[in-house]
Amino acid sequence: MRHCQSDCYSSEVSETTLIQDRIFIDGEWAAPHSAEVISVENPYDRSIIGSAPDGSAEDVDRAVRAARAAFDHGPWPRMTGEERGVWMERLADALEERASGTVSLIVDEIGQPASVAGFMAGVRPVQHLRFYAELARGIEFETRRPNRDRGGDSLLRREPVGVAALIVPWNHPQSSTSIKMAPALAAGCTVVIKPASESPLDIARLADAAASIGFPAGVINIVPGGRETGRMLVSHPGIDKVAFTGSTAAGRHIASVCGERLIPATLELGGKSAAIVLEGSDIAQTLAALRAGSFGNTGQNCIALTRVLAPASLYDELLDGLVDLARDLRVGDPKDAATEIGPLINEAALTRVTGIVDRARHEGARILAGDTAAPDGGYFFAPRIVADAAPESEIAQNEIFGPVVSIHRYTDVDDAVRIANGTPYGLGGAVFGEPERAVEVARRIRTGSIGIDGYRADINLPFGGVGASGIGRELGPEALQSYLRTKSIFL
Repeated sequence: MRHCQSDCYSSEVSETTLIQDRIFIDGEWAAPHSAEVISVENPYDRSIIGSAPDGSAEDVDRAVRAARAAFDHGPWPRMTGEERGVWMERLADALEERASGTVSLIVDEIGQPASVAGFMAGVRPVQHLRFYAELARGIEFETRRPNRDRGGDSLLRREPVGVAALIVPWNHPQSSTSIKMAPALAAGCTVVIKPASESPLDIARLADAAASIGFPAGVINIVPGGRETGRMLVSHPGIDKVAFTGSTAAGRHIASVCGERLIPATLELGGKSAAIVLEGSDIAQTLAALRAGSFGNTGQNCIALTRVLAPASLYDELLDGLVDLARDLRVGDPKDAATEIGPLINEAALTRVTGIVDRARHEGARILAGDTAAPDGGYFFAPRIVADAAPESEIAQNEIFGPVVSIHRYTDVDDAVRIANGTPYGLGGAVFGEPERAVEVARRIRTGSIGIDGYRADINLPFGGVGASGIGRELGPEALQSYLRTKSIFL
């Protein structure tokens, strides 16, 4: 929701409303140019919990100019990796000190269950910064390489790409920021961060942490706003790289703009990941993994295992187990530590998820479960299991972003691979079964990452997709390399 506030420059914090009326530019809180603001609705009780500026073209320009000056003339890109690592460790410490308040804010801001936010907002961002601080200390930014056409060596330099625009989604706002920011900072880049319009409040915790330690001015800049703010940021001539997480449609637009400007982009987009259950799999173990792998964060994960592929011999048992699992999931107040399923992010999401499931029912699919009681007032959608939907149907092809899982029968492993690969996406996935056999199947799946007996990403391994799931990689040393460019000095 957007509205003009008559006095948008007066800071106010009450028990019910947080008005964030500044943007973070050049190491300081600055008044925004525009009076337009974004109102933030708590999806649990639909109350307005706060507002933040809706960044204008002038705000974007100021932020990019600050980042540009810090990169072109400031100390950050000229520091050693060791020096940047020290600053990043200090920022990690400052975020860790604020973790409890950050987690509480995110629970209200997006309705994320506290059991999820505690790790994704309180722990993971700190881990990202410390991991890339360690890599920054170890990377050789200039090495010698032997010449092949003549004697002697030449120099190979790795230099930061420049000013990076980081456009962040709402479903894990803190960790989705740090997964981009940490390698960018380690490489020596300066950044302009645009949080999602659904979650513009928690990013102030990062700004506060940076300001509290005197982080070098202009290295981290933040402009909240909606889609138009993002478009202005991507197209700004002062931006040298874009890192984006969000929808495939938005990713395609960003890719076209970056292609026109001939700048690199890392795009982490949608997913429709399959969980392939092989003959002889332990059903109890599989269901335990799917509890978080399919329904974690209320199903609002791009890597959610939303399609379960089962052999005929296990189909009925697995279907019954999934229905029991869906009904066993705790739906309720996201502040309750026992809650597993909170509300969807907003009314539009609830309408979209409901429509996809209703259309599947009208096409002949069986919609099972969905009868779990939920609190009144919020954007709740009880977990559903969808059976008898064709692999080519909408519900099996499109990202749902809600607590909905479809189950499909396959005839043999070749058929399972065909179904798993039969969507435009390729982000995650899992294979359940005897490890050696499961790995063989995993090698055949067209995806950027895949797990055995569950999906467990690791900070030291690259994460990203193929096809409609995006280009480029986050995590691992590969993410750091994506914020560097090489220069050969021939000797």
